[in-house]
Amino acid sequence: METKVAQVADLHADSRTIREAAQLLATGRLVVFPTETVYGIGANALDADAVAGIFAAKGRPQDNPLIAHVTALDDIFPLVADFPESARRLAEAFWPGPLTIILPKSDAVPLQTSGGLDTVAIRMPSHPVARAIIRQAGVPVAAPSANRSGGPSPTTAKHCIADLTGRVDMIVDGGECEVGLESTVLSLAGSVPRLLRPGAVTVSQLRKVLGEVEVDAAVTHQLEAGVAVRSPGLKYKHYAPKASMTLVHADKSRFHAFAEEKRGEAVWFLVFEEDLNAMKAMGANALAYGEEHSHSSQAKRLFSALRELDTAGAQTVYARAPSASGVGLAIYNRMLRAAGFHEIYL
Repeated sequence: METKVAQVADLHADSRTIREAAQLLATGRLVVFPTETVYGIGANALDADAVAGIFAAKGRPQDNPLIAHVTALDDIFPLVADFPESARRLAEAFWPGPLTIILPKSDAVPLQTSGGLDTVAIRMPSHPVARAIIRQAGVPVAAPSANRSGGPSPTTAKHCIADLTGRVDMIVDGGECEVGLESTVLSLAGSVPRLLRPGAVTVSQLRKVLGEVEVDAAVTHQLEAGVAVRSPGLKYKHYAPKASMTLVHADKSRFHAFAEEKRGEAVWFLVFEEDLNAMKAMGANALAYGEEHSHSSQAKRLFSALRELDTAGAQTVYARAPSASGVGLAIYNRMLRAAGFHEIYL
């Protein structure tokens, strides 16, 4: 398959590219486009054959549900069996933005899109390029992260080109993603709202709108075999570099002492910006994934840093864990899965 790459710097000046991408989606083809979270690989969410193309391009397990992206509330109603008042409150508070809501699905949504479940995940992105393409396509767009399944999610078009050239019809380059982590996923399909995947919309923000919100055990623990996947990013090893990675919970002094003990070993360290000078002084191989007290910088930098470890040929990586408060819970969740749930406490 030939993959066209086109840059969109200005929606008006580059409207031809927007129209071409929208037309491809409307006719069952695959298009990669930017969102404020990460880049997505899109297909018509109502076209089972088109959606099957996403799974083939990514090498994604077919019981892993997809998120349907829309640009207006009216686009949602045909997709769901019910749109409760709690969903309306969330939409008013966080849409457009990095929140995905899971609701009981209508018959219009094929099982290929829902991962075989009776629910559908829906999001309204805020990125202007994503919104323009989806609006012109005239269909809800299923769009998981635009990477090969299991690897780090893409936050630049360069990442998508490396992963999906020859596997999709078009890659739309809209620059670096603002958030850098996938959306928060909240299920309203049960009696109590349940957080299935943390993101930039935090638990405390959700509770301010809804009151009680439960955090699913799968946010910080591995699902048991045979358990149905209710959200993207739950069951399988995700976001992972090729290296064997271990998450290390330690303050600065303990982590630096741990790194010193590894002197002479062929290992890499994934650390905070503030750790780099100490790592350099001991001759350690190290990359930073953000500032220690800035979750936004960690979120924006994490996936690129994981990809850089692959480029460097890292085989063994020890990553200093972030605090798990606020957006930090999302960063910890991604790092824990990237490490295959291997973590140590010092």
